[in-house]
Amino acid sequence: MGEIEGTYRVLQTPGSRLGAQKSSGVSTLEPGQNVLTAMASSPAKAHERDLPVKIKMLDSTVEVLDIESKCYGQTLLTEVYKHLNLIESDYFGIEFQNIQSYWIWLEPMKPVIKQVRRPKTTMLRLAVKFFPPDPGQLQEEYTRYLFALQIKRDLAEERLTCSDNTAALLVSHLLQSEIGDFDESEDREHLKTNQYLPNQEKLEGKILEFHRKHVGQTPAESDFQVLEIARKLEMYGIRFHLASDREGTKINLAVSHMGVLVFQGNTKINTFNWSKVRKLSFKRKRFLIKLHPEGPYQDTLEFLLGSRDECKNFWKICVEYHTFFRLFDQPKPKAKAVFFTRGSSFRYSGRTQKQLVDYIKDSGMKRTPYERRHSKVRASTRTSNADVPKQSVPFTEGLRTPGSPASTAAPFHSVHSLASPTSILPMFAEPSPSSLEPRASYTRIPDKTTAAPVEEVGRKLMQQPGSPMLQGLPVEHAQLSSLVLKSPLGLSPGFQVNAVTQGSSPLLSPVLSDAGGARIEEDEEMKRKRCPTDKAYFIAKEILATERTYLKDLEVITVWFRSAVIKENAMPEGLMTLLFSNIDPIYEFHRGFLKEIEQRLSLWEGRSNAHLKGDFQRIGDVMLRNMHALKEFTSYLQKHDEVLTELEKATKRLKKLEMVYKEFELQKVCYLPLNTFLLKPIQRLMHYKLILGRLCKHYTAEHRDFADCRNALKEVTEMTSQLQHSLIRLENFQKLTELQHDLIGIDNLTAPGREFIREGCLYKLTKKGLQQRMFFLFSDMLLYTSKGVTGTNQFKIHGHLSLHGMLVEESENEWSVPHCFTIYSAQKTIVVAASTRLEMGKWMEDLNVAIEMAKKSTEKSEMLLENSVCNRSNRSSDEVSVEQESEDDIHSSRSSLDRQSQHRANTTMHVCWYRNTSVSMADHSAAVENQLSGYLLRKFKNSNGWQKLWVVFTNFCLFFYKTHQDDYPLASLPLLGYSVSCPVEADGIQKDYVFKLQFKSHVYFFRAESKYTFERWMEVIKRATSSPARSSLLLPKEKDTHTE
Repeated sequence: MGEIEGTYRVLQTPGSRLGAQKSSGVSTLEPGQNVLTAMASSPAKAHERDLPVKIKMLDSTVEVLDIESKCYGQTLLTEVYKHLNLIESDYFGIEFQNIQSYWIWLEPMKPVIKQVRRPKTTMLRLAVKFFPPDPGQLQEEYTRYLFALQIKRDLAEERLTCSDNTAALLVSHLLQSEIGDFDESEDREHLKTNQYLPNQEKLEGKILEFHRKHVGQTPAESDFQVLEIARKLEMYGIRFHLASDREGTKINLAVSHMGVLVFQGNTKINTFNWSKVRKLSFKRKRFLIKLHPEGPYQDTLEFLLGSRDECKNFWKICVEYHTFFRLFDQPKPKAKAVFFTRGSSFRYSGRTQKQLVDYIKDSGMKRTPYERRHSKVRASTRTSNADVPKQSVPFTEGLRTPGSPASTAAPFHSVHSLASPTSILPMFAEPSPSSLEPRASYTRIPDKTTAAPVEEVGRKLMQQPGSPMLQGLPVEHAQLSSLVLKSPLGLSPGFQVNAVTQGSSPLLSPVLSDAGGARIEEDEEMKRKRCPTDKAYFIAKEILATERTYLKDLEVITVWFRSAVIKENAMPEGLMTLLFSNIDPIYEFHRGFLKEIEQRLSLWEGRSNAHLKGDFQRIGDVMLRNMHALKEFTSYLQKHDEVLTELEKATKRLKKLEMVYKEFELQKVCYLPLNTFLLKPIQRLMHYKLILGRLCKHYTAEHRDFADCRNALKEVTEMTSQLQHSLIRLENFQKLTELQHDLIGIDNLTAPGREFIREGCLYKLTKKGLQQRMFFLFSDMLLYTSKGVTGTNQFKIHGHLSLHGMLVEESENEWSVPHCFTIYSAQKTIVVAASTRLEMGKWMEDLNVAIEMAKKSTEKSEMLLENSVCNRSNRSSDEVSVEQESEDDIHSSRSSLDRQSQHRANTTMHVCWYRNTSVSMADHSAAVENQLSGYLLRKFKNSNGWQKLWVVFTNFCLFFYKTHQDDYPLASLPLLGYSVSCPVEADGIQKDYVFKLQFKSHVYFFRAESKYTFERWMEVIKRATSSPARSSLLLPKEKDTHTE
């Protein structure tokens, strides 16, 4: 009695976890068997009585399948996937309701009749089982379409809870996908007959407002947008299982790709990541999570579910989710017990996500093209001809692939269709009732159809005026094939064959897939020809692009960091109020501002209301109105000093907050040091000033937009003059706190009066010769450090020198070392060498300026120095070897600190270390002014196509995203040390507006959309990465700012 009924170890032992060493797993299959052979070898009678099973598809159509009465779940799943011609099938499953009315997944390894109590009367339904964190991981456009249908179902069933705005936005994209471009009367009619949301009537206005903005968006793009929005919601893919904790508090348990989640109501209160879970088990109604022991916390958590069956069901789902998302391979077969077994032997028996992705990429399988058109509702209301072409392919024909036997599956037949289930219909048949169902709008062409015949069919049909393909549909909506009409690839046989064999999709991440480069080029060319060419338009577009990035930066604090501190209850109430009451109003203001800019640019480009074009080819009125409104927030911006100071104090005082802070900085969404984001609101005002200055410079005094731009510039200049001194102080404080976190051996780097001057790499002469050291120059001292071999990615202080009485001399001749100079101080004398003569000049100039500043200061700085730097041995650490890695360091470097090592490697400190360069505070200030965002086409030195990416340049680094809506970058490229230039003839680049980035043998090409954009990217990268001496940078810069 009381024994554990089912266990599942989540250590390295049961499978090859991603990022860990390979190891074996457990399965219920016999050695040498897979799921299909196990099914085939199961005993079955030759003439078993058929059992009709009803299955509701994701598009709400009901199919009936006749199966053998002892048929296994896997057989039913296989036939459904074949019917849909679904390649990425492992993301899906079939679910049904049991007697207690909660949903259960059909198990592949059990007979259907042993799972479904009354199979003849029970309605099974196809559903998404595994929700990946990023829809970009879905390789097929068709799979994304089915996922979008699942989101639609979840909205209707109130599973995907979200704000009214988000719900309306999701429905607007679904409308665009199903019925095409906005038409108010038809939209209202469609919403009357189709229920997307429980409170749809209340949100109808918002839905229509959003739908109006999606003009020209293809159904595939709309599906992708639905998934992009949905994946950011807390309830994305969440299925609640009612439970209670040890205290009897009612909670909801759920499982996701991350781990096991705990909710109170709809609010997530805890996450047990797979990396922290050691074992999952259940005992009767009790669900147990055993964690890896961490400090004083209990390592076993217990939850009580409604019944043993509910508990076992949830445990099974956890086992499957862990295997699918965390393991490399299917679990290996488990040896059968000779006498008896103890506990449940259930294990996941399908492919893991990695196996599925590898299979799609490596199998060389030809991805089946498909046709998709707008739904019956829009087609019937816009055309008088009722002969809408049927766009479906018979199931039996679609299943036959070259080299495979004809399917012996039991036939499907639609509940709504009277057509014979085995009849072979022509490709473009007359319409039948089933062809008017939503499913018919997304049906695949059989695998054996090759590229050339498809193109030929399309060409012939387009040439025939009476062709059924074009009857009843306007030409612009007759999407014969993604390869024939809509796609530019369809115009070239060469491109077409390439598209079919590689299966490239416009929605695949350009970072993940190099296919479709030619199409991107053509699309960009067409777009360039349609867009306005006025310089003012491109300046306005820069405002839009940088505003999008700015809003995402604010969300790091207002959304992501808030969520982290609330979840852990790590921040005192007073600090919470101070921080978020200060930044929330600014965030809300800029959300509205961004919408205004988007609407104005849309009108300017002529995408809608083209007849009003003349009144909207300007941006000054929008800027003036919003700069005037922004003045009300000056008081909030002046409090940023207090916010930064209080946050730093609280982080030092409260260990829990410090832990949350450090953990948050390791997350992908926090792509810069956290406190950098708190400076963004003031820095953004500087950007407005520079951009408005460029507009005023561009316009003549008589231009209708000049007066508004000039007045807006006056408004923002007034604000920046009030905040300029505050910004300089805050940038210094932010840099000091960033260094405080990254340096080991100093306690109080943020002491009042201390200023950061320069950081960079120099070689120090020791008994062992020249050794690389990282130097940090402040207004009162010089620190030198080395990078440890542990996984902490921090720099360890080796020595500190006071600036009082310091002397610096060039000493190349004395030591016969290039670019060498000697630093004499009261404590000791050191000899250092720079990588270039320019670097040596920068260091010597800054050191001499700092020494002069220190002479004028009081004795206070000596006290600061003594209190700041930790007590160290008299023996110089340069004379001893770098510490060996301890066992703890080895383990930590493989876990979260390893992530830190990867994630924080693009900070200026680490880039200076690896590229043998240095950066001054003046360089940091210049970099703040030189920030830019926008879409660019990227090409590697040896690659063929161009990849379209959203690129953000900030903090001396390029960050790459798939789209501007992404929350975190896919990759980054630190540019310190890189040179920017135009391509030479030898590069073989024949395009306009291309610039070249090069560091040693690393070469990248980037292509801009216009001459203005090209010049702006060249300008900001040159200014931010070419690091002149401190004094020469400061003086002309002020002058330049006033001229603009």
